[in-house]
Amino acid sequence: MKKKRKHQQRLQDAAGLFFRASAVAGLGSLLLGLASGFLLGASPPLPLILIGFGTFSLLNAILLRFHEHLTLSYHLGSLVALLAIMAGSLYSGGLQSPIIVMLGLLVLSGYVTHRRLGHGYLAVSLASLALLLAQDQRAVLPVYNALPEGSRAIFSFLVLLLFVGLLGGVFGHSLLKSLHGLYQSKEDLEQRVEEKELLLKEVHHRVKNNLQTVSSLLRMQGRTIEDDQTLRQIRSSQNRVVCMAMVHEMLYMREDLSRIEYSSYVQQLGEYLVKSIKGPESKIRLKIDIPEIELGIDTAIPLGLLINEAVTNALKYGFEGQEEGEISISLEKEDRQEYILRIGDNGVGFPEDIDYQTSKSLGLKLIHNLTRQLKGSVIRDLSRRGTYYIIRFQEVGQDPFHSLA
Repeated sequence: MKKKRKHQQRLQDAAGLFFRASAVAGLGSLLLGLASGFLLGASPPLPLILIGFGTFSLLNAILLRFHEHLTLSYHLGSLVALLAIMAGSLYSGGLQSPIIVMLGLLVLSGYVTHRRLGHGYLAVSLASLALLLAQDQRAVLPVYNALPEGSRAIFSFLVLLLFVGLLGGVFGHSLLKSLHGLYQSKEDLEQRVEEKELLLKEVHHRVKNNLQTVSSLLRMQGRTIEDDQTLRQIRSSQNRVVCMAMVHEMLYMREDLSRIEYSSYVQQLGEYLVKSIKGPESKIRLKIDIPEIELGIDTAIPLGLLINEAVTNALKYGFEGQEEGEISISLEKEDRQEYILRIGDNGVGFPEDIDYQTSKSLGLKLIHNLTRQLKGSVIRDLSRRGTYYIIRFQEVGQDPFHSLA
């Protein structure tokens, strides 16, 4: 219904523009023809061409009020206008005729109506100019300048007066109206985009707050648990929630609400995990080598969870009996879609025959399942001391649901 109303409005606007253009052009041409014949001393057929075109345009404008064949009237009027411009130019100086400027209005009327139509009239106008040039150079047709030498300046003045009247009074009004509409639409669109960005910021902020609330609830629940294994599971779940909350917090703080700068995110996540698991006085070092890489939320969250699991496993099991150690994380972009994550520690490691399929470790299973979610692969680098993973993955598009099972 809305599209139908817009279409009807466009037709009404086009009909109004065509009516005004036909009326002004018709009346102006009629008066110009009478003035050139009776006052300026122009010989036939120039006055007859102008009077004939003016009469046709006025009749076309009047008939437009009684029928709805806008397209037919427009094309017929444009064709007659082109013929009148060519004929009038031939009998008033050829390429030096002031009537030539009316070709510009014909092209402008085409572009105001439709871009393809404007292209068509532009091509026709250029061809018409080429024909006039050929006539001036070779005198193919037996034509002549019907205006006396002393009347040509006044005739040029009257033609330019009609041109300015059509340009300013008809097409200028339509162009200003169109430009105003475009400017208004641009302002409305910018306002809507700004409102959506503010709404999206608020969504990220509230998601972050909700996840922090969940983290606080898990922390409170952990205070009531005496079993060490259950308490470790609660704290691991709490760290995973915080890992996701950090993504939403960073998106909330950025201008670009769809991507986050990953180096600072990994730095914050790593420091939080070290303090959370090993305490603020821990001597475990973080070595992070990540260039300026930005990732979308659908990649940032599963990759963050993967890093969370790898770092958590390293902090829990990789440095048993050691006060110092190093966890290294590097990320590089291999090509347009592929990334390589290298993550590991220089701790004690674990046996080579243990993998995620045989292990009971939830963290190890999550690393492999999250890699699969990122359309990637994970291998263990056995050439280095400790536990190192080389993970190749792709930046994934938006997906409404991810399963880690």
